[in-house]
Amino acid sequence: MMSHLPVPLSYEEEGQGIPLMLVHGFPLNRSIWYPLIPLLKDKARLILPDLRGHGQSPAPEGTYAMRLLAEDLHALLDKLEIDKVILAGHSMGGYASLAFAQAYPNRLAGLAMIASQAAADAPERRAGREKTAEEVHRRGLRPLAQNMAPALTCRQELVEPIRKMILKANPKAVISSLRGMAERPDASEWLADITVPAVVIAGTEDKLISLENARLMAQLLGRAWLVELPEAAHLPMMEQPQPVANALLQLIASV
Repeated sequence: MMSHLPVPLSYEEEGQGIPLMLVHGFPLNRSIWYPLIPLLKDKARLILPDLRGHGQSPAPEGTYAMRLLAEDLHALLDKLEIDKVILAGHSMGGYASLAFAQAYPNRLAGLAMIASQAAADAPERRAGREKTAEEVHRRGLRPLAQNMAPALTCRQELVEPIRKMILKANPKAVISSLRGMAERPDASEWLADITVPAVVIAGTEDKLISLENARLMAQLLGRAWLVELPEAAHLPMMEQPQPVANALLQLIASV
């Protein structure tokens, strides 16, 4: 039975100030943000959730549509009695953040899209996700971790920690998330409706999200600026924590 109800997310909190929720990507967990905590905690109340099926959060059955992930984030904000939040979404966390921005514009104070995009999957990317889902179903997470870890980062020393993080994921949740990402709508149409300050952070070495898509998203968002990070790939918060923190501090100041 597929549940459309929000699930209670596992999360950590650090620091004080304006609420800033850091939303990790697929198939990772909240620990990707740890390098940023010391750089941000004096300026913001940091909330680090594990998305459904990731880290220590529950993994219900069914496809994890981006709107469902947004409902989980919304329920967590209600629980914490936070009225408005700055959302910083990484990759799939960015897709969830866009779904949140569309559903709950009055709860959004600012937006950071990190190694993410507004475009929907092209048909071949969608087919690739389904193929990966079937492989995980058949063979487990090892092949995915082996192939994906080196594709996520240009820093050799991060490959092994990332591989281990992917191996800790829940295989069912990985499949549910792949299908949810594959069916997500194109958000480009309504980016101009997002009127809060926004920053787009892109690694110039990112193999998964093109710089073109990052630049286009920054243009389409009403009040956005673009930060391009050389020597960063798909995990800029781990590869270049200080420049990412600087961009987020600038966003906090704009809010």
